[in-house]
Amino acid sequence: MLVRQHPCFKPWSYIPDGIMPIFWRVVYWTSQFLTWILLPFMQSYARSGGFSITGKIKTALIENAIYYGTYLLIFGAFLIYVAVNPHLHLEWNQLQTIGIAAANTWGLFLLVLLLGYGLVEIPRSYWNGAKRGYLLMKTYFKAAKLMTEKADAEENLEDAMEEVRKVNESIKYNHPLRKCVDTILKKCPTEYQEKMGRNMDDYEDFDEKHNIYPSEKSLVKLHKQVIYSVQRHRRTQVQWQILLEQAFYLEDVAKNETSATRQFVHTFQSPEPENRFIQYFYNPTFEWYWECLLRPWFYKILAVVLSIFSVIVVWSECTFFSTTPVLSLFAVFIQLAEKTYNYIYIEIACFLSIFFLSICVYSTVFRIRVFNYYYLASHHQTDAYSLLFSGMLFCRLTPPLCLNFLGLTHMDSSISHKNTQPTAYTSIMGSMKVLSFIADGFYIYYPMLVVILCIATYFSLGTRCLNLLGFQQFMGDDDMTSDLVNEGKELIRKEKRKKQRQEEGENRRREWKERYGHTREDSTRNRNIHTDQKESNFSDVNTNRSAFKYTRANNRTERDRIELLQDAEPLDFNAETFTDDPLESESGRYQPGGRYLSMSRSDIFNDV
Repeated sequence: MLVRQHPCFKPWSYIPDGIMPIFWRVVYWTSQFLTWILLPFMQSYARSGGFSITGKIKTALIENAIYYGTYLLIFGAFLIYVAVNPHLHLEWNQLQTIGIAAANTWGLFLLVLLLGYGLVEIPRSYWNGAKRGYLLMKTYFKAAKLMTEKADAEENLEDAMEEVRKVNESIKYNHPLRKCVDTILKKCPTEYQEKMGRNMDDYEDFDEKHNIYPSEKSLVKLHKQVIYSVQRHRRTQVQWQILLEQAFYLEDVAKNETSATRQFVHTFQSPEPENRFIQYFYNPTFEWYWECLLRPWFYKILAVVLSIFSVIVVWSECTFFSTTPVLSLFAVFIQLAEKTYNYIYIEIACFLSIFFLSICVYSTVFRIRVFNYYYLASHHQTDAYSLLFSGMLFCRLTPPLCLNFLGLTHMDSSISHKNTQPTAYTSIMGSMKVLSFIADGFYIYYPMLVVILCIATYFSLGTRCLNLLGFQQFMGDDDMTSDLVNEGKELIRKEKRKKQRQEEGENRRREWKERYGHTREDSTRNRNIHTDQKESNFSDVNTNRSAFKYTRANNRTERDRIELLQDAEPLDFNAETFTDDPLESESGRYQPGGRYLSMSRSDIFNDV
């Protein structure tokens, strides 16, 4: 029986031999240089409070001396052990392979931890997002926690500004450290700079004998504290405004779900003008169907699809070591495509597989928060230290992620145990037979731990442990969560009422100017002309000059009164007593003829 073989054509995306090894060598060693040498140094440099580049570099070198010295000590001890032991003869290539294996082992340890969380949490987040009211309750919970963090940030900023004020008053303009103080002042908010600038009018000479001045080291510490406090305060302020907009929108969604007109109505209109293309297609009708009807079903379908992918990954992680029979589903799909020489299918399957693995791993990096030490905040509010730390994690996770993918698809010869041509990546990694306990033990059996991590994530064991330790987490069956949700709901209600009063005040001011601004100007102008004509007919030349001066003064005063009345806005507004005519509530102030009965100076500021 003859088996028909499919012809193998050269694909259009074929890369010649020798290109991919060069590419992987550049990518791998660049990422290793970044994650182990450059990025740690840049972290210390960004966190330093030095006032010059030289000072920051010096601080970064001192902080990283222990970090680098530890690795050099371990590597030196290993070389001494190899040199003393007569049974070990390692060449340079084998030492390079051992270093690569050590780096990949540490990366694989982090990879499995992050992967076990992402495989469960990503599908669950979309499924919970489809529930009615879930996102709104979670937003209330975030509002209560963010308000506490916001108050803490404001308190820390006040403490830091108090220290800056004391230093600013003690170190005068001609002190050698005055440049350092000016650098600290530039990092402070504008309102604090203006307050402290008023106290710098006394140009007193400093006296080193009688006064005690802070040292440069203490100023460096204060500079570091100011940078951290200002950045944290700005971040909490921006996050609070964004969270308010999100809460208002979710409340509008909950309110419009029962709308009979099927037109999405916003409580607050967006201040930013939208694109005409978006306004035409994403109209209120389409927005209602998407937010109230289609999006929950779309999120549920997406959650089911992602759950299927997660099950495939977990199964393949636990069975990829089995080559006869092949149990890994990723390897089954790739081998089926190899039989038919379907190169495009292989590329698509590999791309989708590694894309899903990358999403599960890297999205977990964005969710990690270690107090305020490491925290990736949205809308450009992440500090430099956290950005560099996340870059280090990405560089460390990329090589073991690729190695794990090759194991899932049986493209790694150490897994498949076949005499096939090695991939470009494994040719750079080298043969792991030098460390058999890592190649045949850790790389194969450690990924099975992802099952335990997925179970722990599904039952929210980590969240429950943090909640028991005092770190409030969003849990639907907890009393503390319910209290924080109610507190956040009250905060959002107050902010919403405050914003409504502001918009109503602006609308009243606009109506005031539109309805009465031109009438008052015309009547004032006619009255001034009539007064000038009357005084010019019954006075001589000298009297005319004095009367003209007097009239000009009255006109200027009258114009000032009109401007004050136009800009006046009540601070306390009561919606029950508000009428269409803003002047009807003030009896005796205005008559239909357009004349005011009393215009004394004391009455002008009653509405301000």
